[in-house]
Amino acid sequence: MNAFSVPPRGTKYIVSSTSRHAAQQMHKLVPFSPRDVVQPCRPGKPLIVTCQSAMQLTVPKTVTAPRQVPVKSIALEPVVVQEATTAYGKPLRGSPTPLGATYNKEMGAINFALQSSGAAAVKLVLFTEADLTDGKSTYEITLDPVYNKTGDVWHIALPGCDSVLLYGYRVSGPNQDQNKQPGTAGHKFDNTQVIIDPYAKAILSRRRYGELGPKHLDYTSSNVLGLAETWPQAGAFLPKPQDEEFDWEGDRPLELPMEDSVIYEMHVRGFTAHPSSGVQAPGTYLGLIEKLDYLKSLGVNAIELLPTFEFNELEYYTPIPGSPTGEHRFNFWGYSTVNFFCPMARYSYAIASGADGSALQQEFKLLVREAHKRGIEVILDVVFNHTAEGNEMGPTLSFRGLDNRVYYMLAPLGEYYNYSGCGNTMNCNHPTVRKFIVDCLRYWVTEYHVDGFRFDLASIMTRAHSAWHPTIPSAIPGSPPTALHSGGAIVDEAGIMTDGAGVPTGTPLSDPPLVAAISEDPVLRNVKLIAEAWDCDGLYQVGAFPHYGGRWSEWNGGFRDTVRQFLKGTEGPWAGNFASALCGSPNIYANTQPAETDWWANNAGHRWRGNRNPTASINFVSAHDGFTLADLVAYNDKHNEANGENNRDGESHNLSWNCGHEGQTDRIDVNR
Repeated sequence: MNAFSVPPRGTKYIVSSTSRHAAQQMHKLVPFSPRDVVQPCRPGKPLIVTCQSAMQLTVPKTVTAPRQVPVKSIALEPVVVQEATTAYGKPLRGSPTPLGATYNKEMGAINFALQSSGAAAVKLVLFTEADLTDGKSTYEITLDPVYNKTGDVWHIALPGCDSVLLYGYRVSGPNQDQNKQPGTAGHKFDNTQVIIDPYAKAILSRRRYGELGPKHLDYTSSNVLGLAETWPQAGAFLPKPQDEEFDWEGDRPLELPMEDSVIYEMHVRGFTAHPSSGVQAPGTYLGLIEKLDYLKSLGVNAIELLPTFEFNELEYYTPIPGSPTGEHRFNFWGYSTVNFFCPMARYSYAIASGADGSALQQEFKLLVREAHKRGIEVILDVVFNHTAEGNEMGPTLSFRGLDNRVYYMLAPLGEYYNYSGCGNTMNCNHPTVRKFIVDCLRYWVTEYHVDGFRFDLASIMTRAHSAWHPTIPSAIPGSPPTALHSGGAIVDEAGIMTDGAGVPTGTPLSDPPLVAAISEDPVLRNVKLIAEAWDCDGLYQVGAFPHYGGRWSEWNGGFRDTVRQFLKGTEGPWAGNFASALCGSPNIYANTQPAETDWWANNAGHRWRGNRNPTASINFVSAHDGFTLADLVAYNDKHNEANGENNRDGESHNLSWNCGHEGQTDRIDVNR
């Protein structure tokens, strides 16, 4: 028997009681004043009783019998309206977590979970690769809005699902271009399109870089999936029940000190695509592995890969006017993301050879592992400021058709803000998008062991998001929505879009939630965070990007310009500026007093200005914007005539010197 002491006389107890009988039962255990027992007690009102004595009570030991029948998970409930096929068993209700497609051992099934705040209906679409190529679905499974939905998450599970299938979704809901009723502004649902799951882990559309989609399909037909030969239908690979574990061979993060980093920025395909690279798998992750020893011999200890998230190299596929060989323009650089969790499939030797998504993932992991073996870190150039869907004229691929109001920064009538210069702007500080971005970064660190990220146009991540009132459809078909404010935009008194808390959309925030979340995330604690601290609408935060105790470094464009001016002998204070730059640009990072022209650092960003050490500066002379290192000493002016755009594209501010001859030359007096 276990014993405990009753507290001293006078101690009061609160007895939740609805009757005198309950108080009398209490009296059998703990003596208390009779007058407290007989006081009337209203139902649900606590009764206060006072202890009259102290005594030892004994508590009998009890034995809890083990549960004989386990509680059945609600996710295992079958969906009544759906039947089994030869490719999967009878669908189950599924689970709302985790998002994406995952194999669930408890269910013996692949679980699908998709978040959308405004969707009215969702279908899970499955493809064989042959049907995907032919622009048609193989199976379409309707999700029940009662059984297959929890909050804003639609979910279903397929037991025994054939993992060679690919998947996507049809999502139905309001569309402001088709229906002008209240509450539709900002919505872009289109169930004629099969969209990509934002949490998909590997995607297939075409297997080889630069190849077009099927030419025999009529992409204007409602019976054909896909938008054009350059935008054929894409599908996401399914997880396998027994995915082969990648052998990391004990790989651990290198965590090299930032001050020791020698970073080589490179394009995965461009680095080895030319025959002169001498590799066996040109233009691929495997081809890059073949060049790692060469990079190590240069003293490089970090490679910064230009965008390797899934993008469409045929996005701008058009003939080059006047090309004698009939060449076409490509989206070579990749700053136009289609999916953020997927390695670019057409950089993969495995995908080109007919393998599946698991082989693609293993090829990228192999690159990281082999780089680490040579003491080389892998940093990814990531583009969370916009997507490939562009403005209102762009294609519906994923985010727009799933939750346009959530993923993009919009004005009250649904117009796209364009701080990126690429047609749309990711709504980075919206809670859903913020979680999505952090989930993505965590995935690349835990799944692929990458060592850091360089954030393209990172200043966009400091801007206030746009917010909308929720839309609740009316119970009467065809009637306007019934939610407060009819699901309209949340605006201030002047009619300007806000973040829901009164801050105008796009306002640079002193304490941006997304940047704070990345900075303080425990999984991301030791990875390198590098900001390109400006955007295309003039927000310039170099020297005062929100760094949260020095967690962030910044691309220092001032270092680049100073070194170029000094090396070519430009008149002015460049010798002194060059010395300062070599010391870590203390005038930018240590000095707490910004220049009068520095709007950000003189206002909301002042708290982030100064008192930083030299590792805040990423010092570079040449990068993907503008001239290469060789061009800097070979050209005074830009000559981008070959792509047929009349030299309009590319950076014109290069501060270069041709050393006496424009272009390449064999002259010794120029080349010495």
